[in-house]
Amino acid sequence: MDNKDLQNGVSLFGQSEYLMGQDPIEEIFALNLGDFISEHLISEDLARKISTNVKDKKQGLKNQLSELISIYSMQNTLCVLSFNSKEDYAIYTSIAQSIAQMLDIGNCQIYLNKDIAKGIESGDRQLSLAGVAGVEHPESYDIALETFNQKELIIRNNFVAVPMDSHLKTAGVITLFTEKEIPKEYIELIESIATLFATSTTLQSEVDITNKLIADENSTVGDLQHIRAELTALIGDLCDYQQIFVERLANAVDAKVQYKVSHSKNTAELARKICRELGLNEKTTDLIYYAGLLLNIGKIAIPEKMFTSNGKLSQEDLKRIKNHSNIGVHFLMNINFLSEVVPYITYQTERYDGSGTPEGLKGQSIPLGSRVIAVADAFSAMTSDRPYRKAMEKTQALEIIQKEAGILWDPDVVQALTHII
Repeated sequence: MDNKDLQNGVSLFGQSEYLMGQDPIEEIFALNLGDFISEHLISEDLARKISTNVKDKKQGLKNQLSELISIYSMQNTLCVLSFNSKEDYAIYTSIAQSIAQMLDIGNCQIYLNKDIAKGIESGDRQLSLAGVAGVEHPESYDIALETFNQKELIIRNNFVAVPMDSHLKTAGVITLFTEKEIPKEYIELIESIATLFATSTTLQSEVDITNKLIADENSTVGDLQHIRAELTALIGDLCDYQQIFVERLANAVDAKVQYKVSHSKNTAELARKICRELGLNEKTTDLIYYAGLLLNIGKIAIPEKMFTSNGKLSQEDLKRIKNHSNIGVHFLMNINFLSEVVPYITYQTERYDGSGTPEGLKGQSIPLGSRVIAVADAFSAMTSDRPYRKAMEKTQALEIIQKEAGILWDPDVVQALTHII
């Protein structure tokens, strides 16, 4: 494969020279890997490790599975999983508290199927309480159990209960108790979080089974092919659910800030067009797209009343809103698969001449993703209505940005924007 293929995001696993024999299933598997596994994790050496160099098909399958579970480790999922003690589950309480903070409510519980929740005493209960914000409501468990059995969202008597359901099993339930109505954008966000939890947990269970099959000398080719199919399906689902989660997270931010149009979506879409105009590969383009969606992520943790207040905000409130990008970076660092977008968001307020913040980076020392997002965000903001002004015409906004090329903005990014507009 040449450098041009790599730059264009062509998967190494789509190359026939690395397939095992002439088995058409191997061709499908190779193509699936190309779709499911992040391109930055793939190397020539890795592709060869899963290649036909192994003449024994059974050993070849074991090699494939070993590499697959090594590549797509739990570092690429929503949270750390496979806990063994009650103390390990503190992460679930942290996530429950984050959900409560995002929704500006006081009560959230995360229940896990007792078969998954190792290290938590559940007694006769089918579900174990793994994380809690506030105090567990007396009715919370019964609502959670009903949701778990029905595998359907329940909204009843100030409760919202969301099943953590994957295509293989139901891992648990997230319950919310609130006296105010929760907007649909927030419910959709919690559904995405629940689906990511379920898929991640199920994936961990399948990884455990896979490790046992790899170690078992008596495992059959059929057993190994079956678990391979399960793993690739789950990884494919996880990648899809991650993108949905990011988009819904952005929608929830826009709903809280009460934008009339989706500023996050507009910025992200424009950033993606700029990336394509610049000829960036698919992996980089996706990360910049995510960063564009999540540029204002910190505002999700700011109480809604700050955005709806017609009165003058206190200095403390103003400081909190201005600090939203730092809040967002901290939040994203706790979502492992999104940690790569953090530098793009952190440095998008840098300016090409070195006059920006937080570190006064200059020119090419500013991450390319940050330079792309900065231009996309500025153009999107200028051409959108705000409470204090009407939107500019696109030509007027473009002229302003062009005049500041080489000062505030990367000239190459501005030129790409010009071609698009």
